[in-house]
Amino acid sequence: MAALQALSRHLNRGIETLLVVMGVVMATVVAAQVFSRYALNHSLFWSEELARYLLVWLSFLGASTAYYRGVQPGVDVLYSRLPPRAQRAAAVAVHLASLMLFGVMVVYGWQFAYFVRLQISPALLLPKWIPHAIIPLSGAVLAVHALGFLLRDLTGKGR
Repeated sequence: MAALQALSRHLNRGIETLLVVMGVVMATVVAAQVFSRYALNHSLFWSEELARYLLVWLSFLGASTAYYRGVQPGVDVLYSRLPPRAQRAAAVAVHLASLMLFGVMVVYGWQFAYFVRLQISPALLLPKWIPHAIIPLSGAVLAVHALGFLLRDLTGKGR
C-alpha cells in the first residue's frame, strides 16, 4: 500500500512539473502567434494545432492532479450528513466506480489511439496517436490514484 501511494505521489509531482512546462509553452506559442499575426502580418500555421493539443493534454493531466489533490468538483450535501461508517462505504463505492471509468478510459482510449495511428496531423505532421495517447495515459494515472485512495479508505490509514 505504501508503495502504491508513493508511486501516486511521485506521478503527481512529475505531472505537476509537466503541467507548468506545457502551460508556459502553450502561452508562449499563443503569444507568438498573436504577435506574428498582428505585428508582422504573418500567421504561424502550426501554432493553433500545437496550442490545441497542449490544451487537451493540460486538461487531462490537470484532471489527474485535481483528483489526486481532492479538488475536483463534487456535491457532498448527502455525503456530509452520513455517519462515519456510511461515509467510508460511500467513499469506497465512489473509488470503485471511478476505477471502472478510468478502466474505460484506458481500454477505449488505447483502441482509439491505435485506430488513428496511421493518420497524420495537418500542420505539425505528427502521428495522430500522439495527441490521442493522453486518454489512456491519464486513465492509467487516475487509476493509480484511485487505487491508492481505495486502499487508504479500506484500511482506514491516512494518505
